[in-house]
Amino acid sequence: MLKYYVKTTEALKRLRTDQDGVVSFEYIIVAACIIGAVTAAFGTGAGGAIATALTGGIAAITAAFTAAV
Repeated sequence: MLKYYVKTTEALKRLRTDQDGVVSFEYIIVAACIIGAVTAAFGTGAGGAIATALTGGIAAITAAFTAAV
């Protein structure tokens, strides 16, 4: 048990001093923010605000194209 504690403690010390770990963590935060923004924009179901706007826009374009032809 002590062996695992020492290994964990050493790994955490290396993580604190390693600048590459900070950059990786920042990328994780950015990815989480992007996922959150996409989820908020499109919604978890089929009724998100942007999804509704896109569906309405495509329907209007299709109707205008059909009327023109």
